[in-house]
Formats: sequence, C-alpha cells, structure tokens
Amino acid sequence: MYEQQSLLTADLDEIIDATGHNDAQPQEQAQKAPAVKYYPIDEETARRAHEMMSMRDYPAGRATNEYRASVDKAAALVERCKAATSPYYHGKLDALLDRYARRLAQWTNDYNRNGASCPSILVSGGSNFPVKKKQRQNAREDSLWQEYKEIEAILHKIKTVGSGPVDLADPHAREMLTDQLQQLQNRLDTGKAMNAYYRKHKTLKGFPGMSDETAAQNDAAIQSAYSWAQKPMPDYELSSLRGKIKRVEARLAELDARTAQQAQPAENTKFDGGEIVRNLEADRLQILFDEKPDEETRAALKSNGFRWSPRYSAWQRQLTPNAEQAARRALGLD
Repeated sequence: MYEQQSLLTADLDEIIDATGHNDAQPQEQAQKAPAVKYYPIDEETARRAHEMMSMRDYPAGRATNEYRASVDKAAALVERCKAATSPYYHGKLDALLDRYARRLAQWTNDYNRNGASCPSILVSGGSNFPVKKKQRQNAREDSLWQEYKEIEAILHKIKTVGSGPVDLADPHAREMLTDQLQQLQNRLDTGKAMNAYYRKHKTLKGFPGMSDETAAQNDAAIQSAYSWAQKPMPDYELSSLRGKIKRVEARLAELDARTAQQAQPAENTKFDGGEIVRNLEADRLQILFDEKPDEETRAALKSNGFRWSPRYSAWQRQLTPNAEQAARRALGLD
C-alpha cells in the first residue's frame, strides 16, 4: 500500500505545479491555507493492509498523515486559485476542495480494506496460498486506481475554475470585462503605433518605452518573418485583437441588457398547463408544468436551450434577453 503513496504525492505535486494560477503576488502565495475539513482514516485497517504486504512495522498514524498532506497541498492550490480569480468563484473552489478531501478519504479506506483482504505471497509463503482470492483482490485494485483518476481530476477542475469567459452573473463581471476591454484596446493601440513607427524608421530603435536591446531583437524577428508579416504587429494579429474587442463589447452590452431586465418587476407568465417564472436569484428563466409535458414538448424545449432541473422541478435556461422568446416559441405561445 505505502510504496504507492509516494507516487500519489508525486502525482499531486505535478498537478499543482502545472496550475495556471502560479502568477499571484508573493504576499498572496504566502497566505495561510484555508481551514480544511479532514475526513477520518481507518488506521487499524491501514495497519493490517501494511502487514499483509510488508514485514516491517507500521508507523503509527502514517495513513492519516499522508492523507492530510495530500489534502493540505490541494488546499494550497485552492488558495492560489482564489488569489487569481474573482470572489464569485471562491465558494465553488471550497466545495471542490471538500469533495476532494471526502473522496480521497473514502478511496484510502477502500484501498486499505482491499489490501487487508489477502496477504502477499512474500509474506504468507506459497503453501495453500489463496490464488483466487488474490485474483479478486488484484481486480478490485485495478478498479480502485480508476476511481483514483476520477479523484485526481478534481484537482484539474480546481485549477480551471474561473479561467474561462467571465460569468455575467458574477457581481464583478462589469469590472472584469471593462479591464479586459482596456487591456485589449491598449495592445491594439500599441501595435498600431509600433507599425507606424517601423514604417517610418525601418527600425523599432527609439520607440517610446522600448530598450535598444529589445528593439534589436524585435527588428531581427521582423526581418526573418515572411514578407507579408514583416511588421511589429502583422495584420492578422490586429484583426484578432479587433475581434476580441468586439466580443468583449458585445458581452458588456449583454450585461447592460440583463441588468435592465433584472431591474424590472419579476412578473410570472401563466399559460394553459403551467407558468413561466423569472428566477432572478438563480439567473434562470424557468417553465413549471402542472403535469409532465409530452415528448414533443420536451423535444421543443431542448431544441430551444431548456434543460430539466431536478432541483427546481422546472425546465430552465439562463435568464437572457431572448430567453422568454425561446420559451414562448417552445410552448407554441407566439
């Protein structure tokens, strides 16, 4: 059992080192990890599993200590991710950390229980060795390692939280989108200015804010590029930046529309057989039926972006300006 524990720790180190959230400020990285809920580890079973595999004494508390060390590393990863993301995502990060701690404890206990079910032939000897029982143990171990991969995937999920597009339901969405827009516009303006300077001087030496060494490196890169890209910022990069700017502007416009919509009274719309509900708190447009809709209606709902929510017992989609039109279309109310 415990020969593989060092491998688990090494895997965890690789995942944490690979996270894209390592660019937080030093003082943020030095923050103390959050309080973590540890789940119980069955030390007696861990000891028996060890004795089935080794002649050496089992170090007291070893399974618990190694489990907690792994959880602590995951908690440190969560703290780094929090330092690099909006507070909107912090609750989700905490929930993922708790899921990781709970599932890792369950896996550790299951692994030890399986390890204690049959000894190694090196410990028990070959006389009357329970071959079939050992085969069942090995098969169970294979399935346990598949489960461990699922637990490991939680760490990958942690490091991707908040790394995608800005969620418009985030209270900080406007601030983040405005910052993105400003950064993109600055890059576009700088690129255009460098292109104009290079056209005039045939070099970037002397460009404001750029050292002679950097200018020389950029000049060399430009001269070695394809003829159609021999400028500080080629046309395709300028086009890409303009496209990104338009997309961010569109998201800001969508946020404005959502804000205006949420400022209006959340009146529900009744129809024959149910009700359309504007759930502002959940940021969802929901359709509640008096009875289960028929297959044709369910297909229409799905094709218009609605999904069934067991939590709310409703068909719902995100509360966007065109969500109600989609609902009316799916229900044939137009």
